[in-house]
Amino acid sequence: MLRLALLLLVALAAPLRAEEVVLGLSRDTVSITTNFEGSEILIFGAVKREGPIRTDPPLEVVITVAGPSAPVTVRRKERVAGIWVNTDAVEIDRAPSFYAVATSGPMEEVVRDTEDLRHKISIPRAIRSVGAPEEVQDAAAFTDALIRIRKREGRYALAEGAVDVTEQTLFSTAIDMPANLTEGDYATRIFLTRDGRVVADFESVIGVRKVGLERFLFTLSREQPLVYGLLSLTIAIAAGWAASAAFRMLRRG
Repeated sequence: MLRLALLLLVALAAPLRAEEVVLGLSRDTVSITTNFEGSEILIFGAVKREGPIRTDPPLEVVITVAGPSAPVTVRRKERVAGIWVNTDAVEIDRAPSFYAVATSGPMEEVVRDTEDLRHKISIPRAIRSVGAPEEVQDAAAFTDALIRIRKREGRYALAEGAVDVTEQTLFSTAIDMPANLTEGDYATRIFLTRDGRVVADFESVIGVRKVGLERFLFTLSREQPLVYGLLSLTIAIAAGWAASAAFRMLRRG
């Protein structure tokens, strides 16, 4: 009897997964070639339920796609004696090379700050801790600068209201991926929220790989740098000779 009561208490204490994500991707790999100009990934899915649909509070969806992370040094330039020079610098432990967030509504309404802190959903929270010299007091400004730079490059993006949710069950969005992608695995996360609280989450991976000539040159530069250097020099000489020959032919014509 005691064992039955303990099992009942454990069952009551265990969280119920009343809603779960069933995910789909238009493609789970992105191939980088010499003429790669970017790509668009369609992320869609459905909500699997064990009971009737709840409409109050409504279901919200947040989708994030994160590229490989690496340490980053952010420097501040100041004009000294008429010359722009690097002054302060901050070491950011890890920052994703690409990070996109798409939501079904305003970010501050869809995800509470405590949930954002827990799951590292927003762009600032996706960037790991910052270590800075003692003399640098505004380390957060360096993180903001990194975010601004990568937003201009198309590598960081926040698209509020870009996730379409139909009948509290189906959802979809499109994530634009720029041409300057870093090769690696891109973690795709989906969060279901109600009243700003995460009620379910799901994670998948999109593989970004160099292929063809791009893969050959990348591998050669890493594994045989001397051969890569000689090949680059040969190509440069050949290109210069071809341009010179074409110019001479045009002059004769």
